[in-house]
Amino acid sequence: MRVSAGWAPSHHEPLQGIFVTGTGTEVGKTIVAAAIARTLVVAGRSVGVFKPAVTGLDQGGEPDHALLRRAAASRQSDEEIAPYRYGPPMSPHLAAELAGEWIEPARLVEGALRAARGNDFLVCEGVGGLLVPLCRDYKVIDLAIRLSMPLVIAASPGLGTINHTLLTIEAARAAGLTVAGVVLTPWPEEPSAIEASNREMIAALGEVAVETLPPLDLSSPSSWPRLAPRRG
Repeated sequence: MRVSAGWAPSHHEPLQGIFVTGTGTEVGKTIVAAAIARTLVVAGRSVGVFKPAVTGLDQGGEPDHALLRRAAASRQSDEEIAPYRYGPPMSPHLAAELAGEWIEPARLVEGALRAARGNDFLVCEGVGGLLVPLCRDYKVIDLAIRLSMPLVIAASPGLGTINHTLLTIEAARAAGLTVAGVVLTPWPEEPSAIEASNREMIAALGEVAVETLPPLDLSSPSSWPRLAPRRG
């Protein structure tokens, strides 16, 4: 399966693009989203990027929204990519509450639509996993459903990933979402027996395309491999 129009909603749906989620936090969602965005740009597509909320800015380093912008060669502002941005590394609903704010679902949908406008594709990256609350009555999966884009699931390749990944696939499909593929990252140059078996079992039991992505040199997007998931 290639990163192409096949990853996008059909013609009767409002957005052309994909929604990158993960099996949890720190599993490579931003790396996967950036790699997909870069693949599309290299293929000559214009790409808008969006992330509903970014937390952990206090930890330093390049923030997620900045990496997405760089990967997509986008001129979007911080606000246009990530309308809610917080310092502490925590769930967005709590980070917003501690900042005296409330994440507004309507603002998220409007922001995603704005990011898509004028571009061939939208790459939207979620926060944590599908069931992470953006506010107390609105989860990441609710935004994914509203945007009606196929999902790409980022997952770690090691021990425990079969259960986490299959649960994410189940939750997505139960909500009526299409799972376009799973990406295991960072994929080692010489995978262990566990990692190789994990890839095989996720593909077979999840009936899903499984691709791998090695560690990337984030300073050099031109060196990144094209992310082209295939059927497992």
